[in-house]
Amino acid sequence: MTENWEERFGEERSRLNEIVLASAPLGIRRFFALDEQAYEAGALPAKTKDLLGLVASMVLRCNECISYHLIRCREAGVTREEFYDAFNVALVVGGSIVIPHLRFAAERLETLLEAR
Repeated sequence: MTENWEERFGEERSRLNEIVLASAPLGIRRFFALDEQAYEAGALPAKTKDLLGLVASMVLRCNECISYHLIRCREAGVTREEFYDAFNVALVVGGSIVIPHLRFAAERLETLLEAR
């Protein structure tokens, strides 16, 4: 994994979102907005919501979602210990099928933490 994965991921995500939203009907645009708003601070802090998103992404086995939430969590100040605590919850909830995605998340996390 190269050190620039975070930048490449952000650029590709933005490019693809632009393609989708350029032709998207109202329902898709609303869902995208709802997704963004769901992670804003409310009764739960944004940091907690992104950790929840990370756990769900690992259990659902979506590496793109894992990457997104790793970046957001790091921006929110999540520590290595907090990340690994969340990884543990994902593993317990999802079982051994989560292990490949745990490996993926751990590798990506290390490059994020090294860049700090």
